[in-house]
Amino acid sequence: MEQIDPAIAPSGTGCVECDADGGWWLHLRRCTACGHIGCCDSSPRKHARAHSAETGHRVIRTFEPGEDWFWDYVAEDYVDGAPLAPPEHRPDEETVPGPSGRVPDDWKDILRALKAAG
Repeated sequence: MEQIDPAIAPSGTGCVECDADGGWWLHLRRCTACGHIGCCDSSPRKHARAHSAETGHRVIRTFEPGEDWFWDYVAEDYVDGAPLAPPEHRPDEETVPGPSGRVPDDWKDILRALKAAG
């Protein structure tokens, strides 16, 4: 698939936008076209999906340790993909949610409210 460039390294170890504005995330996703790291759809700001909508880069890969799945935002389905340039996941020592030090104490309530709001 032309949306997957296995040579592109990730943009960092955390969500680009959350890191820039002091936000936090639940899980991380990696754009397979450009390496952008964004937060997942269960995170407060859903930066990975927003990146896909803004750029047309439709395929992401999980950036979580122990996971290796790919997702196509246009097809809304899992897809096959090739191994990507390292690192393949966020640092093992980073918390979930993360990053440590920026996650509010009431993070579970925040995520429940966001999910209920649709």
